[in-house]
Amino acid sequence: MSTSQEGSTNNTQEEGNIKDLGGETAIEKLRDLAGKAESCFFCTNIKTGVPLSVRPMAIQQVDDQGNIWFMSLSDSHKNEEISADPFTHLLFQAGAHAGFVNIYGISEISRDQAKIDELWTPLLKTWFQGGKDDPNITLIKVVPSEGYYWDTKHGTAVAFLKMAASVITGKTMDDSVEGTLDID
Repeated sequence: MSTSQEGSTNNTQEEGNIKDLGGETAIEKLRDLAGKAESCFFCTNIKTGVPLSVRPMAIQQVDDQGNIWFMSLSDSHKNEEISADPFTHLLFQAGAHAGFVNIYGISEISRDQAKIDELWTPLLKTWFQGGKDDPNITLIKVVPSEGYYWDTKHGTAVAFLKMAASVITGKTMDDSVEGTLDID
C-alpha cells in the first residue's frame, strides 16, 4: 500500500509519526487494535469489476501468525463471493479517533471442527442456531498480504491534550502514529 506523505503534518513535526511495523510487532499491533474494534467491515467482490460487497463481521481471533478468523454460514453470499474471488479487504476502527487498520489479504474457507470448537462462544448461537456442531458453520481465515494502521502514540487522552495545546500555541503537536503492517 502506498501512501503519500507530501504536505502531511507528519513532515512538519519534530516527532516521528511514521512507524512501520514488522513481524511480531506488527501482529501485536493488529491483535491489539482488532481486539479493541471487535468487528470490522469485511469487503469481498474486490476484483470482479462490480461494486464490492461490504458487511460488518465479528472478529473471532487474530492468531500467532497474524491470520484473522471469522465464522460464516456455508450458504452465505460472502462464502460464495470468496469462492469466486478470494481477495478480501478488512477495515477496522478501534475507537472514535484512533485505532484504524486497513488489511488486504486472501481468504480461505474451511470446516475445521477443532478450530470451530476453539473459537466458539455462546453468543455465536445468535447466528448459528445449531450450536458449534452446526454443519453449516464455516471458518474464514484471512491471510494478510498488506496492512496499514493509524493510531495514537500515548492514548486518546494525551492526543486530546496535544490537540488542545496545538490550538492554543498554533504549533503542530500531533500524537498520531501510522505505518505499514508487514505481517510476513
